[in-house]
Amino acid sequence: MLQRIDAILAWEQEVSRQREIKYAELGRYLCEVRDREHWRLEAGCDSFDAYLQKKFPDSRRKAYYLMSIHDNLRPHLKQTEIDHLGWTKAAQLAKVARSEGKRFNCAPWLHRAQELPREEFKREVERHFTGKEPEPTEIISFRLTESQLEVVERALNTAMLMIGSEKSLSHALELICADFLAGASADSDSQLLYFSLKRLFPLLPPDDQQRFLAHAQEREQMAAAQTP
Repeated sequence: MLQRIDAILAWEQEVSRQREIKYAELGRYLCEVRDREHWRLEAGCDSFDAYLQKKFPDSRRKAYYLMSIHDNLRPHLKQTEIDHLGWTKAAQLAKVARSEGKRFNCAPWLHRAQELPREEFKREVERHFTGKEPEPTEIISFRLTESQLEVVERALNTAMLMIGSEKSLSHALELICADFLAGASADSDSQLLYFSLKRLFPLLPPDDQQRFLAHAQEREQMAAAQTP
């Protein structure tokens, strides 16, 4: 009985490892189909986007996400190195590469990605961007209709453009929710408004943070000048 339990757990780990590798390979193949225009061989497709719509009818987001991993890592790593990392680690490494551009020091980051477990490497990347120890996380899931999914995806994509692509979708969702709370509480609940602004501010790009602080300081000086 104990051996059967061990065998099932080992099987589960192997399936997870293979899934990581296969999704990384999928991103590579999708990039090749796009770059070499192999999508033209698919019946009924007049564009690469139409090809993705056909192959990923539920959502093209994951396809574009997997492709972005290779687009950002190909200048620094061999294709086999990306595949062997698995898509989760490669996605985290791609965030660092995209953020640092030509300054990206690949070797030490690749070593960390190869040596650390997936979740620990994700925390390492988050510490790199925030300078803080990551907060505990929870996984939540939603079931959406196609029309709802279109609205949600557009909102998340817009939020990602505002906060920067190195941030995660969870940050984009937080931005949307905090913005809603700020608008809903502007005339009624000052504590809720303060909470929303406190969560919104760290999500802003550094330049926007500086503009916000300068504006707040200007308003404070105007209020002080009007005080008898």
